[in-house]
Parts: sequence; structure tokens; C-alpha cells
Amino acid sequence: MSHAAISRLIIPVLGLGMIVSFASSYYLMGVLAEPLAAGVGTSPGVVFTALSGAFLVSAALSPFGGRWIDRRGGREVLSAAAVIFALALTLLGLASEPALMVAGVLMLGAGMGVGLYGPAYAVLVALHGEAAKKPIAAVSLLGAFGGALGWPLTLAMIETLGWRGACFVWAGVHLLLCLPLYAAVLPDGRAGGHRPASGPVRWDGTMIRLAILFAGAWWVATAMSAHLPRLLTRLGLTPAEAALAAGLMAGAAIIVRLIILAAPGKGSPVAAARAATLLHPLGALIAFVGGKGAAGAVALGQGAGNGLLAVASGVLPLHLFGRENYGARQALMLTPARFVQAAAPALYGVVLDRSAGLALLVSSGVCLVTFAMTFGLRQGPGL
Repeated sequence: MSHAAISRLIIPVLGLGMIVSFASSYYLMGVLAEPLAAGVGTSPGVVFTALSGAFLVSAALSPFGGRWIDRRGGREVLSAAAVIFALALTLLGLASEPALMVAGVLMLGAGMGVGLYGPAYAVLVALHGEAAKKPIAAVSLLGAFGGALGWPLTLAMIETLGWRGACFVWAGVHLLLCLPLYAAVLPDGRAGGHRPASGPVRWDGTMIRLAILFAGAWWVATAMSAHLPRLLTRLGLTPAEAALAAGLMAGAAIIVRLIILAAPGKGSPVAAARAATLLHPLGALIAFVGGKGAAGAVALGQGAGNGLLAVASGVLPLHLFGRENYGARQALMLTPARFVQAAAPALYGVVLDRSAGLALLVSSGVCLVTFAMTFGLRQGPGL
């Protein structure tokens, strides 16, 4: 295959890798937790506690993963992540007691720390430099299907092969599909456009603002992913209506990414991020004013904001700091977000137990803090 043909495959391969990685880690427990817990003799609560631990492992490893990307390039890191994911899923499939289950879930956290969007974005930045906005949006768009496709695929595997079989199938997909594709298609980090790290990334005012911005955004996003259907039922929808309305969140995120791909690409990433932080509060305001019939606006606002911010997490550090030390900088910027993400489901659940209105006020307030963080960022020309 020619070099040009291989280059055209980079975005599809990265997108496929993100679909598989998100479906088999971040979104996995949404359908696997109950049969997994029953199979190893524990409760789903223990599984979700282990998942919170996995998010902490991911947060702890993320800065290391970023430095690894800058030294060696995304191909090596993504290939290692595929192996880690496969080992974790195999361990889960073999688990016969809670301790082995917890070990497998924590290993999934290690895979998430080095194997999700960060390395994929770094490959694109190395290849395209400051023109990487649309490739990043394309990979982010494909990765968004990790939940939309992952849940039904995992559920189908559980129904036909059992929960252990589902784990083994996902492990096989990582080893037999993702790993060979990464090796065959992604460029060697020691060649081409990759630039080795020139020194440590330091915290400054812009980095602190970005860290707070994405910590708040990820806290709200994780809280919504865990509690949105229940929040909507507390706003007056039936469980069936709430499930349907919650599905709007994923659809809105995908549509926003499609709009980014179709747009000319001259807008400011800072302005886009600023607008994104207001979409959840806007949806909450519409729900408050419109009552039960407008409750779905919360899902639409959250989904659209998620779509914009998923792209912004890859584009903003490039826009504000350039491509040098991109992997380490992006990972460091998102490390606080990974830590607060672990606490979001439990904390938001406590607030929601008191009142749906109070819960929306809290999440909207967090979004307004992230809105404030978009001011004072050094703005360069639009990407």
C-alpha cells in the first residue's frame, strides 16, 4: 500500500481505536456491572466503586502518558494501551472473586490513562501542526460512537456469549484488530512530524484556567452520564420518556461535531469553548421555565456542550501554546479533570436526592465557573 493510501487511513484507524477503547472501558460498566457483580459474588456498588478507583488510576497515569507521547509518539503509546486493555478485559473475563474483578477494573483505568483521546490527538498534531482542528474533530466524532455503539454491542454479546464472553471478545478486538492497525498505519513517532519534548511543561495562568475549565466540564459531564435519566424523571418525565430524552445527549454531541467538520474552520477555539460552557445552563433554564415538556432541553444542552468541549480539549492547548510539548501539556491540563471525575457520580447523586432543581442549579453553577475561566486566555488566530 502506498504512503498516500496509508495516510488516508490514519483518521479512520484512530477513530476505530477510540470507538473500541471507549466502548470497552469508559462505557463498559453501564451494561456489564450487574452481571459481572453477580458472577463474582458481589454487588454492583462494589463494581462502581472499583470504577471510581479506575478513574483515579487514569488520572495518576495521565501525565506520564503525556510525556511518553512527546518522547515516543502516539503509535507506541496506543499500541501499549491496546495490550493493557486486552489484559484488563481478559482478567475481568477470568475473575471468579471480587478481588480479581477489582484488579481488572483498575487495570482498565491504566488503559484509559494512556489510551483514549490524548495519544490520538498527539498523532494528528504531529502530522498536521496547527491545521489539526478538523482531524481532531473527525476523530472526536468517531469516538463519540463508543457509547452509542458500545452499549448495544456489549449487551448483545452478554445475551449471546455471557458477560465473560463479552470481556474476551473486546480483549480480542484490541489484540487482533486495533493493535495490528496501529502498527501498520500510524507513523513512527521517531520520524515524520513528531517533535520530541523540549523540556517540562510548567503551570502558568493560562494552564490553571484551562485545568479548572475542563475539571468543571468533566465533572458535570460525568455527573450527567450517571444521573441524567433519573434527573429527568425527577423533572416529571416517565422512565421511558426520560430514557428517550437522555438519548438526545449523544445525538446532540454528534451533530455538533459534524457541524465543526462542515464549518470553514476560521472561528476562535476560545470563543467556541466559551459558548459550550453556557449550553448546559441554557438547557436548565429552558427546563425550569418550560416545565415537564421542556425537560429534554437539559439533555440537548449538555450533549451539545460535550461535543464542543471534546474537540476543545484537543484544540485549545494547540491553539494557545503550539505543538511543542503538546502531549504532556494536554495530559497535564486534563489531570485535575480526571481526579474530580471520580467523585462526580456520588456527589451529584447526593444533591439529586434532595431536589432536581437544586441539582440543576449546582451543575449550572459549575458551568458558569468554567465560563469565567475562558476569559484571560491568550487568544491567537482561529485555527
